[in-house]
Amino acid sequence: MKRGFGSDNHSGICPEVLEAIARVNQDHALAYGDDEYCAATEELFRQQFGEQARVFFAFNGTGCNTLCIDAMTHSHEAVVCAETAHINVDECGAPQRIVGCRLLTVATPDGKLTPELVKTRLHGFGFEHHSQPKAISITQPTELGTLYTLEEIKALVDLAREYNMYVHIDGARLGNAAVALGCSFKEMTTELGVDAISFGGTKNGLMMGEAVVLLNPELCPDFKYRRKQAMQLCSKMRFIAAQFDAYFENDLWRRNAEHSNRMAQLLYESVKDIPGVKVVYPVQANGVFAQLPRKVWKALQQHCFFYDWDEDADVVRWMCAFDTTEEDIRHFAGLLKGLMHG
Repeated sequence: MKRGFGSDNHSGICPEVLEAIARVNQDHALAYGDDEYCAATEELFRQQFGEQARVFFAFNGTGCNTLCIDAMTHSHEAVVCAETAHINVDECGAPQRIVGCRLLTVATPDGKLTPELVKTRLHGFGFEHHSQPKAISITQPTELGTLYTLEEIKALVDLAREYNMYVHIDGARLGNAAVALGCSFKEMTTELGVDAISFGGTKNGLMMGEAVVLLNPELCPDFKYRRKQAMQLCSKMRFIAAQFDAYFENDLWRRNAEHSNRMAQLLYESVKDIPGVKVVYPVQANGVFAQLPRKVWKALQQHCFFYDWDEDADVVRWMCAFDTTEEDIRHFAGLLKGLMHG
């Protein structure tokens, strides 16, 4: 497959991560996370999120999101999320099937929930015929590449507390959000009162594996059983943990995220003034969403792979990764200009 802008999941594995996997590939180690490598990496997570953080490694983001929802809700309860949220659009109904809860979706102009929008779903409390709202789930950055400010996250947490609800962050690209906002993971989550995080690394240079980070002790006591039942307990877990060890070492996560964000800005600058191309959302992380004639983006896909985002509106998504190069962008922008003028 040629290098393209389809997804940051399409990139390879960061060399430092591969080296970390090789380092722990020696002798024997206890299985299922009861090894020294996992213990050391969990301590690194606590350095990033605070001493109360409890870490549970999992295979993938769908597993992390579903497990967080499972910890926060019962089957008769509901999660408020944006219509565009990954848990609503791209989890193949996993939360509904595994947890049995309901998703209360909200239409948004930019992928972001606000207290005012969430309140439209906060009714029916105590009424046995209605699913009971129990959690708010946001994606940071959103599926549209936009960012919640710290103040916006805090406002949602305050609303959740008012209604005795939890707040979950789908952080598949949380590193990109942190560097864009110039803050630490702790400042964006723990210090704001967030309860649970799906912490991703695969989109930022890891081979596989994500982590559930629980910040609210209420969610912790039986979580290991939930993970096992959800088939997210890896036997040779040291190989997932080792990747995060490399990820945090010398701020590798930051360097990778800064690069992919910078490449997205370069891509934006390279295409924004091309007649007939309209960037439809602010470029705040590592994605660019653009509207252009269908015949052009269909032709462009023959040269460089990317996904259409909203086919009805002729909006496509271009994602940059930790290994995207300036040459990749120059070549892509040149192709686009040629097709637009063709």
